[in-house]
Amino acid sequence: MDSQQVFDLGQRGLMMLLMISAPVLLTVLVVGLVVSVFQAATQINEATLSFVPKVVAAVAALAIAGPWMLTMLVDYIRQTLQAIPTVVG
Repeated sequence: MDSQQVFDLGQRGLMMLLMISAPVLLTVLVVGLVVSVFQAATQINEATLSFVPKVVAAVAALAIAGPWMLTMLVDYIRQTLQAIPTVVG
């Protein structure tokens, strides 16, 4: 296994990480921004007001994008495991 293969494997892993985490992170980011604007407009400073909607949005994003995320992870793991003989040999 040479250094180019290690870098390619690492790059594929990081890209997979970004693709899998993006739906949840972007959803929580948008909800946090909306809640922050609402808090600034109404001058309500309640910690649970910013926490609860983010948790609900994260659960909803996982429920919606979960099957796609699982499929992507299974495909990546399958490709990685099938590449072991060519990398080692």
